[in-house]
Amino acid sequence: MERIFRRAFCFSVLTIFCVSLTSCETKCAAPKTVSGATPIEWSERLANSEMPRLTNALKWDYTMGLFTLSLLKLNEQVPDARFVKFSEDKIGGLISPDGNITGYKPQEYQLDAINPGKTALALWQITGNDKYKKAAEILRRQLDTQPRTFDGGFWHKERYTNQMWLDGIYMAEPFYAEYGKLFGEPKDFDDGAKQIRLMGEHTYDSKTGLYFHGWDAVKVQSWANPQTGCSSNFWGRAVGWYAMAMVDTLDFFPTNHPARKEILSRFQDLCASVVKFQDKKTGLWWQVLDEVGRDGNYQEATASAMFTYAIAKGVNKNYLPENYARFARKGFDGIVNKLIVKDGGDSWSLTQCCSVAGLGFTNSKGHPRDGSFAYYVSEPITKDDLKGVGSFILAGIEVQYLPK
Repeated sequence: MERIFRRAFCFSVLTIFCVSLTSCETKCAAPKTVSGATPIEWSERLANSEMPRLTNALKWDYTMGLFTLSLLKLNEQVPDARFVKFSEDKIGGLISPDGNITGYKPQEYQLDAINPGKTALALWQITGNDKYKKAAEILRRQLDTQPRTFDGGFWHKERYTNQMWLDGIYMAEPFYAEYGKLFGEPKDFDDGAKQIRLMGEHTYDSKTGLYFHGWDAVKVQSWANPQTGCSSNFWGRAVGWYAMAMVDTLDFFPTNHPARKEILSRFQDLCASVVKFQDKKTGLWWQVLDEVGRDGNYQEATASAMFTYAIAKGVNKNYLPENYARFARKGFDGIVNKLIVKDGGDSWSLTQCCSVAGLGFTNSKGHPRDGSFAYYVSEPITKDDLKGVGSFILAGIEVQYLPK
């Protein structure tokens, strides 16, 4: 509602709230275009291009959770019934009237499986259909029995024994906080804040201000530093997940909660570090963040979209100084100009997306996922990965409303 009001304030000189044309132009000037379209129009272009590509997709999956959530956020700014219908088809289509979820296996204790719960909560508030609330309740119950490290941190999955990953903070904590706000569960804020804090404390690197991808609480994994338990590199998307987790969790945290200031401070410090590794020429971020220009490294779309979103939202929420807007704009411009290509007709694609990366076991090619630089740059590079498309749509919404 705040953004809708701001647009109305800017474009309606007749409104009683517009005290002068000069002040309206200063505070509400229309955003500049990037390659012929405004940021939110770019969000629409990617949304409208991606939906037809996913006609047959039907799986309870964290990437679909991110994409559908981005559609519902876009719908708040440029209402389009297709965005809601698509989200209902892809997420609602897997939820039965009693809230049971096709393809969801609670015994696996995957934090990834929590992420579509954000869309379920959004659809419940849009449609009033109680099946979405029931599904969210089922997902919330997983967190009650989620395996934990010795100090109370959620394992990323049951099969990843005693491991916390940056990715998992995004998957679970914003959902945890929103659920707590909607249904009056104050302990959800306490425990969610604890997860963010533990992840940060265990993986923070004081030299760079960045965070290592994962932490092994018992320090036995082949990828883990035997002294710290941390993995060995700063994977761009993992750090991007953590940045988005914090800025999204703050949406739901009570202003008087004692942990709010701590989360905000950690988010601010991370953004201050992240912008140091933004490529000065293109505005993009690298697959391995601190290895700028190293042979084999590349400017990666999903991490670039995530940082652009998190920084722009941080500015719009007054979490970050207004001068950070330039980093978000430069990032967004870089994605549009360097990584988005036209497929033909009205269809667009986001290129240079890291397909997947993780820690432990082996990848599809049989190579060990050892957290090394060589590993991260060896994973397949693809286009139109939903982790990038969804983050880009969210970024366009936020960049649209950056202060002049």
